[in-house]
Amino acid sequence: MATWQCVKNCGACCYLEPSERPDLGDYLTPEELTLYLGMVADDGWCVNYDRETRECRVYEDRPAFCRVDATEFELRYGVEEADLNEFAIECCQEHINDIYGDRSLELIRFNQAVGVKAKRIIRRSSDPT
Repeated sequence: MATWQCVKNCGACCYLEPSERPDLGDYLTPEELTLYLGMVADDGWCVNYDRETRECRVYEDRPAFCRVDATEFELRYGVEEADLNEFAIECCQEHINDIYGDRSLELIRFNQAVGVKAKRIIRRSSDPT
């Protein structure tokens, strides 16, 4: 069974461009939304994300909306603890794909880390190319 985990040096979740997350107001309080918008740099990346090291500069003190936590996800998104693993994996895969691409090293590393086997298309010799 696949088990969600954060993959070091990915950073896909640190791309905060508000236009790509139009429902922010649905799950952030007004205060959190103000904080979130203040964290977005001109290029859409979080101001706390170090693009060279690909790490968060405030990881230990990051806001609650930056954390994958069962209680947080149930309160914020209505995701029950039993469904968190699958939900988090799917969210990460989608976001990594959007940021880095469906053949990116980041997506390969994430899938390997969580135990998801890559889907490969195997062509038979009779299949047209």
